[in-house]
Amino acid sequence: MTASNSVHDESKAVHFDSTAHLMNRISSQLASQLSLVSLSGRRRPEPPALVVVAHGSRDPRALSTVRALLDKVRARRPGLPVHLGHIELNEPLLTDTLKSLGDREAILVPLLLSRGYHVKRDIPEMAAGTDVRARVAPALGPHPLLVDALHARLLEAGWEETPRVGSAVVLAAAGSRDPESKVDMARMASLLSTRLGAPVVPAYATTAAPTVPAAIEALAARGYDRVAIASYFTAPGRFATECAQAAPWMASAPLGTHEAMADLLLHRYDQMTSLRGAENGASSHEQPAVAV
Repeated sequence: MTASNSVHDESKAVHFDSTAHLMNRISSQLASQLSLVSLSGRRRPEPPALVVVAHGSRDPRALSTVRALLDKVRARRPGLPVHLGHIELNEPLLTDTLKSLGDREAILVPLLLSRGYHVKRDIPEMAAGTDVRARVAPALGPHPLLVDALHARLLEAGWEETPRVGSAVVLAAAGSRDPESKVDMARMASLLSTRLGAPVVPAYATTAAPTVPAAIEALAARGYDRVAIASYFTAPGRFATECAQAAPWMASAPLGTHEAMADLLLHRYDQMTSLRGAENGASSHEQPAVAV
């Protein structure tokens, strides 16, 4: 499966092994500590708050998973104010979290895997209704770190490093009406296919086509008799459970608290702080607008 190479240049990056993850975390923590002190020895202003924006779920496992993930983020970046806000269903709601921050600066990083209406419309609108000087980071995917997490979860479920003939994967996601979401999914399927050395077909639990059962049937018709489900969900929930139950062979767990997820949240935060620094260097005026 192929998609335009114009989607996120960073998706061309190479595979990160465990040593690279460790070095990334060490560098991140060191940078965090050094950023608190200027060359003159004076303490720098507090960095923008990181607000991780989760969708929300009625499944209690989702909230506990997200909280555990944020604990990993805090451990990687001591001193960084890290907050949680939900679009719906769970507390704290995003608007309540932002109101608690007053008029300080914050970077909102969606715990969402592709572009869609939540990232483009809902989150910016919720931020605009508060006094927070907010920037909204891009969705997490597509990105090589997500490939790392998907690969690891598949290996945990029984996928073999060298897949047998007849092996294929359905990349199962929630689904969105936004056409750019399908572009992002196609790119992730392509990246994962390259990593696995096997066909990967994107499919959806709702809203978009093909459905997960339809994708499984299509692969079976092409002669693939070992079809795995790669759960492209950030946490357990209804859709992740339904997709796993449709698996004819095996299904991986949601991405959850995999170390690559914590690294990626901080990567998106750092992208936005770098952008902020560049803009401040070009102009003496602050840029309090919500950005997507």
